Amino acid sequence: MSMYDLSSKFASFYNDSVVLSQAKQTNLHSKKDLNIQRLKDGLKEYNEENNTFYSIAETCVQGSVAMSTVVQNEDGDYDIDVAVVFDKSTLGDKGAQATRNMVANALQRKTKQFNAEPEVKTSCVRIKYSDGYHIDFAIYRRHYDTENKRWIYEHAGTTWTERELKDLTKWFTEQNKASNGKLRKVVRLSKMFCKSRDTWKNMPSGLLQTVLCDEKLQDSYDRIDELFYYTMKEIVVRLETDVSVAAPVDNGRNLTPRQIDTQKMTNWKNRLKSKLEDLDVLFKGDCTKEDALQAWYGFFNHDFWNEQLSESSNYSQFSTLIIKSVRSFSDTEQFIEDLYPVNLSYSCKISCYVSGDGWRPKLLSEFLSLLRRYLPHNFEIRCVMEYTNCPPPYKIFWKVKNVGPEAERRNQLRGQIVEKGKTLVEHSRFFGNHYIECYIIKNGVCVAKSRIDIPIGR
Repeated sequence: MSMYDLSSKFASFYNDSVVLSQAKQTNLHSKKDLNIQRLKDGLKEYNEENNTFYSIAETCVQGSVAMSTVVQNEDGDYDIDVAVVFDKSTLGDKGAQATRNMVANALQRKTKQFNAEPEVKTSCVRIKYSDGYHIDFAIYRRHYDTENKRWIYEHAGTTWTERELKDLTKWFTEQNKASNGKLRKVVRLSKMFCKSRDTWKNMPSGLLQTVLCDEKLQDSYDRIDELFYYTMKEIVVRLETDVSVAAPVDNGRNLTPRQIDTQKMTNWKNRLKSKLEDLDVLFKGDCTKEDALQAWYGFFNHDFWNEQLSESSNYSQFSTLIIKSVRSFSDTEQFIEDLYPVNLSYSCKISCYVSGDGWRPKLLSEFLSLLRRYLPHNFEIRCVMEYTNCPPPYKIFWKVKNVGPEAERRNQLRGQIVEKGKTLVEHSRFFGNHYIECYIIKNGVCVAKSRIDIPIGR
């Protein structure tokens, strides 16, 4: 079954609500230029006081601004990356940390009007605007390799580390061109998703998203909705087995060296996988335009889709009232990885019995395979944790996730993780491919989990 075609609406969403306007792009570049000048002026003053001769040899815009992948919902959190390069001969034996401190000192002299002083971070010096913009000055030193006739650049991180200055932007430009512009579209849409909920903390950086979008780009699809969907599906598959990411330049340096980096990738995988499941309705033969609009609204949590629903001429007055009353549904889903460390050293088995409308309790699998493809409405669903090889004591937690457009319309996505004991009783209330997960928690660690899918018909 092919995906419900909302490509025209999706293209409008991309052009109108994702791509940053030229005026805002110009504003980003003007802020960059202004602060480079502040740094130069501050360095001049620093040199006069300290009898030094530090000067900037070159600057280079990096990151999302250089790649033109900044998106609209980064409003209030625009990240402008600027490489600032000194000649190694001028710096002498000045260390990486000392050089970053010197740059922060120079900036501080010319940014007294800012609410916060320049912040010296491990990889850059950051200045923050009160309206959310921040500029990261990545510090480099360079020397000329006469034998190979090229400049050698070193980045001021924990120590001075050799790194290419412009290769990452060059790599992206080439990859995007080879994909006929598809890569940039997918990266922008991925960033919209990762920033779609204020409650989603510790999501991957734009660079990490960009590298995986390139690695798994499904550029055989021409429809923008299919291109994005199938690329995200492949990213989930990739992250199920490996959350590490290597740079496409700089000799494949590790981009996820810390625990927080791998946690960000795991968070992306969990949230992306969950929201992709909500799009399953797009592949059903009875999917309506309103179902499709609602599904994408649930995925991006963006008012563009809500407005399309309100304008849909096929929508009943009653349904429109539901949408207007639930302008932004409560996205309450929790993930076990956010609550406990996960080390699946044991197993567990859950059984699911259903009953109702004259049917005596029967295993869900038997009911679906012998009688129906879907569970009817108003059936009782009784899940029991039948077995685990985890030795007691332990705790049993459950998660009930309602999937699909009807759950969103009713503001009943749920997905909270709660302690309930061995038995959980629910009822089938509205259509969708819902699921229930069970977790065994021992000594503060999730040591086993199991899941059962519950398809409910219209």
